[in-house]
Amino acid sequence: MGRRLPLGPAIERGPAVTITVDGRAVRAHAGETVAAALLAEGVLATRTTVGGAPRGVFCGMGVCFDCLAVIDGVPNTRTCMTYVRDGMDVRLQDGLTPAGS
Repeated sequence: MGRRLPLGPAIERGPAVTITVDGRAVRAHAGETVAAALLAEGVLATRTTVGGAPRGVFCGMGVCFDCLAVIDGVPNTRTCMTYVRDGMDVRLQDGLTPAGS
């Protein structure tokens, strides 16, 4: 389970789904955000600024716009406000485009 909280009487997870992060299959759970899935995988930076500075989850509630990524081809999508779904394609963002573009 890596960095996810251990299951217990107060913690349940949704069914497992698979998302793709920069071409790599990643297990996530229905009901969690893309940000939560990335953090559980150890991905701290979801993008770099045009100047090259790394950015990632900061506020976790959609206010700061630091956790942007390209999700299903849509750049500048807030990962903390987007729930995972099976087959979702997530690309870390470099400036205004997917990383590696």
